[in-house]
Amino acid sequence: MRVGDILNRKNTRIATVRMNETVATAARLLRDENISALVVKDVCRTEGNVAVGMFTERDVVRAVAEHGAAGLSMKVSALISVQKLVSCHSTDLLDYVRELMHDHHIRHLPVIDDHTLVGVISMRDINASPTFGLGAQPAARPAEFAFV
Repeated sequence: MRVGDILNRKNTRIATVRMNETVATAARLLRDENISALVVKDVCRTEGNVAVGMFTERDVVRAVAEHGAAGLSMKVSALISVQKLVSCHSTDLLDYVRELMHDHHIRHLPVIDDHTLVGVISMRDINASPTFGLGAQPAARPAEFAFV
């Protein structure tokens, strides 16, 4: 199964936040959309309207835990990683994406095809897929042993 197969079943709306928005604004978006992650976009002359990171509920908790109420006034850009954005393609196999998430200790990945953001896939999406989760075929039962 591929990432695109899951995206075809999901809501096509992609929730985003600009990196110059506050943590409080991002937290409200998370609540209002009933989601746990937002794609962070940078809107500037040199880069254009591009995905630069992910902002999650964990980032809200970290901001408040480290800075108290003042953390809510911080910019989203202060909390996202400045390293290269980890992403996947809609043609990637779920096995590969699951391993990528595991290796980078992340639960949400932006899906980018031809330099265009086409969706977000989460570990929850993968685990609920027919390949891995709710629709997966049960493993063969081990043989039963009789003890005499």
